[in-house]
Amino acid sequence: MRRALALARARAGLTTPNPSVGCVIVRGGRIVGQGATGKGGRPHAETVAIAKASGRARGATAYVTFEPCAHTGKTPPCARSLVEAGVARVVIGCLDPYPPVRGRGVAILRRAGISVETGILEEECRRLNEGFITRVLRRRPFAILKLATSLDGRIAAAGGDSQWISSEASRAMVHRWRGECDAIIVGAGTVIADDPRLTCRARGGRDPVRVIVDGRLKTSPRSQVFTEPSSAGAILVTSMGNLSHARKRYAAQRVEVIGCPADRGQVDLKAMMKLFGERGWRKVLFEGGAHLAACALRAGIIDRVAFFVAPRIVGAGLPAIEGLATDRIRRSIQLRDVAVRRIGGDLLVEGRPIPPSR
Repeated sequence: MRRALALARARAGLTTPNPSVGCVIVRGGRIVGQGATGKGGRPHAETVAIAKASGRARGATAYVTFEPCAHTGKTPPCARSLVEAGVARVVIGCLDPYPPVRGRGVAILRRAGISVETGILEEECRRLNEGFITRVLRRRPFAILKLATSLDGRIAAAGGDSQWISSEASRAMVHRWRGECDAIIVGAGTVIADDPRLTCRARGGRDPVRVIVDGRLKTSPRSQVFTEPSSAGAILVTSMGNLSHARKRYAAQRVEVIGCPADRGQVDLKAMMKLFGERGWRKVLFEGGAHLAACALRAGIIDRVAFFVAPRIVGAGLPAIEGLATDRIRRSIQLRDVAVRRIGGDLLVEGRPIPPSR
């Protein structure tokens, strides 16, 4: 199963809208076939592994990170393919929550007399496809809020300088994350202050779609995020009232403009995420700034917080979160399932935000 996970991880971010799955077929203690989901979601991992195993799959054990599909879509059902290949046993990491598959893949295998075992390295298998699972269950992508802060919670000095708070190792990790996400999302303030490219500069990585949330159309059409060549393209999200004007303003850059409901110029982030879920996106990365971070947390759309905390004290400077006021500690946002690890000279603190008590 660890080998199947490694195969699937190598395709992380490349299989949208499908999950990234790994499959390893073992016979007589030896691997006779293995594969992972192809780019764009096809071919499926089981299909690749069965083809490589050929006749040696008969009587073998198949290790699959995600429940084999049970429905006919653009490809035949993988559970049926495993039956036809003659495998004797299937070991599954985690079940698929998608209604046409959920439990049905396992049922097909068991009806054919195949021994099935589930829940092997389940947490790791679920974590690998948390984006797909979130889109199925919540109809929106899994969202990570990433911020690089000083020890005293600043993301920039008083004059606006922010390069570089975090270490080179931390920045390299973020670029790998970008390559695994369908989109990177920032606010207008970040574009105006930093003029970022928002591309993935990890070796072998791919660019995510670059999304700029700008309810008041403050970002310049000449910003690098709009002009930097990228196969992924850029999207500007604004209010419905600004939609027509925005399409004219950014027409020369061929920027896709999306309109969402808004209140006092603030884009409805829940509505935006629902639209992204309809596109089949599985995972997105919120990278700033402080105001967008507060709005995203307030909207309850952040599934994981990831703070790179650098051993620096900035003093007067820009706060990491701006506009998320609480008058009592019990009304603050608490993190669960917290994990801390060292990345270069920084500490990476990750956790799942829990809505504050009323």
